[in-house]
Amino acid sequence: IVKKKYKMTSFLVFTVLVLIGIAVWQLTKIYDLTQIGGASDDSEVANDKDNSVNGYLMFAFVGFIYVFTIYSLYAWGELVLGTPASEHGKDVDSLMGNSMALIFFVQTFTQFLLHYFAFKYRGKEGQKALYFADNNKLEAIWTIIPVIVLAGLIMYGLYTWNNIMFVDEEDKQDAIVIELYAKQFGWEARYAGDDKTLGKANVRLIEGINTLGVDLADPAAQDDKVVTELHLPVGKKIIFKMRSQDVLHSAYMPHFRAQMNCVPGMITQFSFTPSVTTADMRNDEGIVAKVDKINKIRTKNSAKIVAEGGVALDPYTFDYLLLCNKICGKAHYNMQMKIVVDTPEEYKAWLAEKPTLAQQWKEANAPKPVEAAGVPVADSTKVVAQVIK
Repeated sequence: IVKKKYKMTSFLVFTVLVLIGIAVWQLTKIYDLTQIGGASDDSEVANDKDNSVNGYLMFAFVGFIYVFTIYSLYAWGELVLGTPASEHGKDVDSLMGNSMALIFFVQTFTQFLLHYFAFKYRGKEGQKALYFADNNKLEAIWTIIPVIVLAGLIMYGLYTWNNIMFVDEEDKQDAIVIELYAKQFGWEARYAGDDKTLGKANVRLIEGINTLGVDLADPAAQDDKVVTELHLPVGKKIIFKMRSQDVLHSAYMPHFRAQMNCVPGMITQFSFTPSVTTADMRNDEGIVAKVDKINKIRTKNSAKIVAEGGVALDPYTFDYLLLCNKICGKAHYNMQMKIVVDTPEEYKAWLAEKPTLAQQWKEANAPKPVEAAGVPVADSTKVVAQVIK
């Protein structure tokens, strides 16, 4: 019922817009007819009035840009990500903040100059523009300054990226190795065992519960565990190995400031150290405010749904999420996996409860006992009673 009403509303809005367009077109034709025979300037050459109007419009437009920018910061500024949940997150936020501040300053300054000069040097009757072929000084200024600024930003970005991506040997020995497996339209995760090594895998080996195509003949795969909910211990280095079964996906964990493409036919890697547990993040002031705002909207929408005979929406609870950040198909929006950051003790207890893929495979493919067809099973109690009698 809700979908039908939405489609009908969309159709009515479209129809009204089309009718308004036709009405404006007809009014324009009527206006043109009223001007026939009157004194009018049909020249295509702009006069001083035209140039002044365009000059003031340029000023009005730059004002609109500034007003809309300020409004955007006020209205939607709270939607930006808050406290980072990984150790490198503060470095990413710093890089993003500095880059946006520079871009905002340059945009504000250059847009003002652009529109101001369009107004100041607007066309005037009898005034000729000064023409010169080149100006080496000006060209040097507007070339060297951007080069220095962009080179600084690029070097700053590369330095931050290299610090994030670098994993030394000591970290590797103590890290947890997890494979993230992407497919249309879902995620699975595979944990390496105590050997810190994931077993070999190939899409040609996908069969039954072996949805990741793990080579179960590989000794390194015997202690691998496959799950559909990702658990991470706080304060522990995590090395992610990423694969894709079908098309290009992108593993995106926004609160951890982490993203890496999952490419069919190859393994990509990203690593980080979680710094805030799920329980602690749920108590973060920014998250509490966002959750409260979302639940107010859900409560309001639930009232409408219930009034129409539907089921009320469940209250929203914050969770970290693994998302796909590539448009990978029609159900791309629904491709997500819950991430839980536990204390080390909670993580060990959770992982210990999970069976290995090898165990699951053996149980799923174990031969079932076969009963002989048509042979009645004797009742042992009756046989014993007969013997005693």
